[in-house]
Amino acid sequence: MAYELYYWPMIQGRGEFVRLVLEEAGAHYVDVARGPDGMAAMMRLMEQAEHPPFAPPFLKDGDVIIGQTAAILLYLGARHHLAPRDPAGGLWTQQIQLTLSDLVAEAHDTHHPVGVNLYYEDQKGEARRRAEDFRKSRIPKFLAWFEGILARNPAGDGHLVGPSLTYVDLSLFQVVEGLSYAFPKAMERALGDAPRVAALHKAVAERPRIRAYLKSSRRIPFNEDGIFRRYPELDG
Repeated sequence: MAYELYYWPMIQGRGEFVRLVLEEAGAHYVDVARGPDGMAAMMRLMEQAEHPPFAPPFLKDGDVIIGQTAAILLYLGARHHLAPRDPAGGLWTQQIQLTLSDLVAEAHDTHHPVGVNLYYEDQKGEARRRAEDFRKSRIPKFLAWFEGILARNPAGDGHLVGPSLTYVDLSLFQVVEGLSYAFPKAMERALGDAPRVAALHKAVAERPRIRAYLKSSRRIPFNEDGIFRRYPELDG
């Protein structure tokens, strides 16, 4: 039975973290909202499910519905050998994922620092201030933390956890992709100080299934409706 992924059909957003895991695992899945009547099906499930998710993305596996990106990845990682089997390793992997979720939220708030229901044009002044702090302080701080984890991983081989790929490696790849789209100048400088993060990003992009996915029509291009948005005035 195919997994059913429910997410907005025109953006990568938080759903892309799930897509990358499904693609790397070679799992059979349906991106429901991108199909005929998919949006209606997504909204109907959100309204009628016994345990309704707050918002997309969510994943349906038979009768099981999982919301929240980190929880979905926890579920898939255990089933597709993309997470450690031991409890301590599993918790550490999830801790890293939740930290990545914090970084994603901060990236979103650079262009919507006042309110998500306001247009970017209504908060451009505040966005400039927020983005400046994000570029100068937050991106380097987060990347330094990931760089340190890669340096201290006793199993080595360029992965965040253990000796092989886990879902957090895929998520860090996506974060670097998104930030490089939104803040190309700032990220070029930041990655110069985080060579292990840059190497992980390159290694993930070269994995056969990920490389094929990135070249396919299933990979939605970045755009100014998603989390990572390129406004030149916010870069520097």
